[in-house]
Amino acid sequence: MTLRSATPAQAEPALPAGGGDQETSWVPTPALRRAVTLTGLLLLAGALLGRADLVVLAAPFALGTAWALRRLPEAAPVLRIGADDANAVEGSDLVATVAVDNPGRVDYDLVVVRTLVSPWLRIHRAGLPGPDGEPPAGQADRPFALVVPAGAGVDLELRGETRRWGRHQLGPAAARAVVCDGLLLARPVAVSEARQVRVFPATDVFSADEAMPRAAGLAGGHRSRRPGEGGELAGVRVFGPGDRLRRIDWRVSLRARQLHVAGTLSDRDAEVVLLLDVLTEAGRSGGVNGSASVLDTTVRAAAAIAEHYLHRGDRVAMLEYGPQARRLRPASGRRQYLTVLEWLLDVKVRPAWQEPYDRVFGAHLLSSDALLVVLTPLVDTRSAEMLARLARSGRFVVAVDTLPADLVPAGQGPWHEVACRLWRLERENTVGQLREHGVPVVRWAGAGSLDLVLRDVARLASAPRAGQR
Repeated sequence: MTLRSATPAQAEPALPAGGGDQETSWVPTPALRRAVTLTGLLLLAGALLGRADLVVLAAPFALGTAWALRRLPEAAPVLRIGADDANAVEGSDLVATVAVDNPGRVDYDLVVVRTLVSPWLRIHRAGLPGPDGEPPAGQADRPFALVVPAGAGVDLELRGETRRWGRHQLGPAAARAVVCDGLLLARPVAVSEARQVRVFPATDVFSADEAMPRAAGLAGGHRSRRPGEGGELAGVRVFGPGDRLRRIDWRVSLRARQLHVAGTLSDRDAEVVLLLDVLTEAGRSGGVNGSASVLDTTVRAAAAIAEHYLHRGDRVAMLEYGPQARRLRPASGRRQYLTVLEWLLDVKVRPAWQEPYDRVFGAHLLSSDALLVVLTPLVDTRSAEMLARLARSGRFVVAVDTLPADLVPAGQGPWHEVACRLWRLERENTVGQLREHGVPVVRWAGAGSLDLVLRDVARLASAPRAGQR
């Protein structure tokens, strides 16, 4: 809690409840009513009974009330909400402030401040450690008492940590001030606009050492099957127009008595399309250090895969399999990575009553040379049908299972366990049918999750097709 001048550069408007008139923004407290009532009763009784002692007894109440009300307040308090870092990562520290300004010339004897905080922002008040030495958690929703001098401001500092990715709200906040030794009370003053805190997903460590099934860009780090300037030897051929002198293979040329050059395969970038199944949600989210739901696994895995391939210079695109059909165009570089993280913040489960396939996928959206990584829990039958259609269309599809391994469907009764076993058997049957259609299904496990699958997909892409020699 720090003391500063009450002249902020740009103060947000504070809206007093019940009207903005400062003259009527202060109301008497029960203490003022009791003092005036008691003084009046004592003076009236003294006058009627002719007793001077009652008048003397009423004098301290009258003088004390008059002395406390000698300077009436001029303005209500002004509230502002701020955060040091509006872009945080799961599990990182967060520092927020609730600023209370006193623009008048009368001290606030007491200001009670209270603010709303998203449940995924674990906030505690700085300087109040718990019994184990750590600051207590979950204390931001309780009121805080401050003393604000005239013409100054006090910053209430709230420290904590971010527990889950997404866009979380800090605020609104409300405050009530007490002045004149507790005789006047300000009407509730609130900040209607909440501060939004963007929390990016924590990317799991991920790496994939296998080559892409087909690299079709202009330049990159993957070996392609097209001749060009690269580091992979494609063969030796006779020198022709346009060949560079540094490519001449002198051993073969001297033996054949004719100039030969070493041909190479071009290094090209690849396009990776991450498809997020947002039809269903399962499991319970416990934050960054707790259990992960389907949506948590999907978002964190997508961020890790995108970071890996963008770091290698590839192009990454994002798609949602759902009713809204959100799409992020393919691009590369750090700017695309930041755009991907921003795009993932708005991922939500959106149940669809109709088949979203025709709205999401088209010939102009999915390149035939792209690697399609589908993050899906395989709970909805439409997701399995979508994977089978993509495989039959000739695209390179990899399905990543995001369903928690220890998930138990909700329910009770004598047949609940049997129903769960039947549901799991049916799901295993669906996975087996997808593999028969050529769709590899692998469970997400962080680093190396897709190595074996990508190796098989790359071999399938390089294998000769029917009708080729």
